Amino acid sequence: MPSPEAPQEHRAPAHDGAGAAPASREEPGNGAISFRAEALRIGRAIDGLDLRGRARPYLDRLQRQFGETVFFCVLDDGQVFYVEKVESQQSVRTACTVGSRAPAYCTAVGKAMLAELAEAEVSGIVRRWGLKAVTANTITTATALRAELRAVRSRGYAIDDEEKEQGLRCVSAAVRGHSGKLFAAMSVSGPAFRMTKERVPEIGQAVMRAANELSAELGYQGAPLEVARRAAG
Repeated sequence: MPSPEAPQEHRAPAHDGAGAAPASREEPGNGAISFRAEALRIGRAIDGLDLRGRARPYLDRLQRQFGETVFFCVLDDGQVFYVEKVESQQSVRTACTVGSRAPAYCTAVGKAMLAELAEAEVSGIVRRWGLKAVTANTITTATALRAELRAVRSRGYAIDDEEKEQGLRCVSAAVRGHSGKLFAAMSVSGPAFRMTKERVPEIGQAVMRAANELSAELGYQGAPLEVARRAAG
């Protein structure tokens, strides 16, 4: 199987011969069936690499530590695709589901993954999907997005500060494969009244640590301590 890491594909690790654009973009009357077929395509490829199984201990650890919902996502066709979810037991929690999609520019997982790509690739994604305002906090210009991705690279983790959904805050870090290229991202997500801005650095460090450890398990031999120091500073 070819390497699943190539970010220029902007797809989940689904290089099993089923990399064509999903039918839902071509057959408007068949949306539900097409969505399920696409989710199955990506899910089978991810299962083939045992990504869920390898990521799950780190997701469980983050959920136990913070009590909030934890996600594991990939970048597929320039969008976030939700692969795994460890749900919070709190009564107020995010309703996002496994198999769903979201824009990359207004989610923490999306920004964590965009920050790993070359500027030309990010520009291509922006041209394709746009930067539509979802909340009052959503980034809506390419200049602001570039600045945000520089900040993500500097601190080592990304923040969704009520940009996709009012009242929801999320912190995410990228997972890399053996060559150092983007593989996926994991995040902690919860209501802003529990995930306060004061808690973001602590959560960011923990998410980044988990992402670095999974990256090492996947063969990445970079210097995670450098990233940790960069985030702390």
